[in-house]
Amino acid sequence: MTAPVFVVDALGPGGLLGGEYVLDGPEGRHAVSVKRLRAGEDVVLTDGRGRWAEGVVKAAEGKDRLVVTDLETVHEEPPHQPRITVVQALPKGDRGELAVETMTEVGVDAIVPWAASRCITQWKGDRGLKALGKWRATAREAGKQSRRVRFPDVADAATSKQVASLLADADFAAVLHESGEEPLAATELPTSGDIVLVVGPEGGVSPEELALFAEAGARPYRLGRSVLRTSTAGTAATAVLLARTGRWS
Repeated sequence: MTAPVFVVDALGPGGLLGGEYVLDGPEGRHAVSVKRLRAGEDVVLTDGRGRWAEGVVKAAEGKDRLVVTDLETVHEEPPHQPRITVVQALPKGDRGELAVETMTEVGVDAIVPWAASRCITQWKGDRGLKALGKWRATAREAGKQSRRVRFPDVADAATSKQVASLLADADFAAVLHESGEEPLAATELPTSGDIVLVVGPEGGVSPEELALFAEAGARPYRLGRSVLRTSTAGTAATAVLLARTGRWS
């Protein structure tokens, strides 16, 4: 198994003075008290934005302090191509965090929460900010769990007009919808640029939204014969795109 990943605020030459780093706070507590890491074990430190460094545990001190050494080189993982963004309609309950977690695990690059017209859940005021914070925290934790060093961006909640603008700028734009005659797994995809995929709510994408997105250049596509829930459709579609574009080769 690859070494466990821990997040640091900044990772650069100035942050690794002498090839040593002290991991404390919540990350240090998780490393020492939950993962129970001890001297001699390998770890990876990352800023979650592509920079990372391999190190070795020098000592575990107390309950929340891990001293990591042998951090000689900071590596930088370039952004993947093509970049895959999933516009995710807001699901009910905690299914939004489930969608973010699994999409992060498979390798999505960006997630845009979408307040579709048929969404039962609506993000408003403090409740919306709290929900967005949960999505971002979930992406961070899932990124660590799946050993990623470049975590997905989770944008602010978007309106349908903002989604249409995003689709218009994409190199490939698609809406998962039962009206699609062509399966996503069979269509020709770009090897670079931006792919934007829209996943509708449980009640489906409305005719007005489909028309708006079509004007922006997004065609409807289907995944298969079965109907997936909104919280799983994005993960399945991302896996298809990763395989078809060669990112999983």
